[in-house]
Amino acid sequence: MSEIENYTLFKSGFENKDKLLKVCYSNDLRTSDPYDIWKTDIGVNVKNLFNKNRVLGFIPATILTVWDHFFNNNVRLFYKKQEFPIVRALAAMCLLNLYKAENKSEYLTTARTHLNWLIKNASTGYSGFCWGANMNWASKNGIYEKGTPFITHTPYALEAFIEYQKMIGNKEFDYVITSVYDFIINDLYKFIDTENMLCLSYAPINEPRRVINANSYALYSLSLLHSFFEDKSSLIQEDILRIYNFIVSNQNEDGSWWYYADNKKGNFIDCFHSCFVLKNLIKASVIVTLPDSYEPIIEKGYNYILDNFYDESYGLFKRFSKTDKPSLVKFDLYDNAEMLNLAYLKKDFKLYTSLKKNIEKFFIKEGEIYSIIDLFDIKRNKNMLRWAIMPYLYSLSKSFTIERTL
Repeated sequence: MSEIENYTLFKSGFENKDKLLKVCYSNDLRTSDPYDIWKTDIGVNVKNLFNKNRVLGFIPATILTVWDHFFNNNVRLFYKKQEFPIVRALAAMCLLNLYKAENKSEYLTTARTHLNWLIKNASTGYSGFCWGANMNWASKNGIYEKGTPFITHTPYALEAFIEYQKMIGNKEFDYVITSVYDFIINDLYKFIDTENMLCLSYAPINEPRRVINANSYALYSLSLLHSFFEDKSSLIQEDILRIYNFIVSNQNEDGSWWYYADNKKGNFIDCFHSCFVLKNLIKASVIVTLPDSYEPIIEKGYNYILDNFYDESYGLFKRFSKTDKPSLVKFDLYDNAEMLNLAYLKKDFKLYTSLKKNIEKFFIKEGEIYSIIDLFDIKRNKNMLRWAIMPYLYSLSKSFTIERTL
């Protein structure tokens, strides 16, 4: 009996099919978001102030946090729902996974509507197709304007276009796919560009800090793209290895990665960004050849997550192992959705089974999916697609393709 059959984790996979289709069949994916308060003009300015000077920013940031979390979480006064490119990309990918399982043409047709939306709503003014968060927001790297593309968001759309083309068997979207390479090479800032190491920026600006998980997305994107450029394949492979060297050089002895590749204030280690690094390395390793050090690197990183984020009393993964600020969040769906995906990639089906069950137990109530469980064990942030219903549904959709083989 196989490991998959032994845990029968995919036996109930299609329980979630109706929930997935209800979202993914919609052509209106506007959604509320945890960043609703922080993308307003006052929210952007307060968060930017907090990032620059915590003494001055603490009181206004606390006021906005308390207002949003306790008083406006359900009513959502003064907030506007919006579309996010990553939601469209993941909706397309969910449908493509369903198509692999059931071979129904309507899945492809609907996935295509999401791809067409992505084409129409790509960031403009750059060397190639690229996508961002579609909102103004402030980070420790500064204020990003609404149209700014990110290397952490673009790969989701890129993968969706590539997977769709594989299934329909033509090159209709090659012009979109290949142009992403131009965005990565021409528009992202090169912090490090040596013979053995490459470090790219999060966005097409000279940012003050280097983001490790962003470079894992750049590595994965180049892995997806290298087969589209026969004349540049070896060059792209070299860039992949140089970025790999940057990522590996920043792994801590215990297997963790800080969010930023520096020792400045405001750094942290959290669950879902740690999962991002590992999943991108694992997915890239299926496409291209990574150095022999790859497997021990993955094992150390995976074990760090298991040892430092898992809460046995809930069977869920917590937000931070090293944090730079207080939080009202006990558990976040994003952490657990990405860990569900990582468990799938690692073929850790025992964990996948238990985590799937505990997500349903703690984050779902009467058909509504919540994004966080706060310190008072109250579910909040209901039905927010970007953060993190779509990452969760995408992780579930992968099980459908396996069920077909049993």
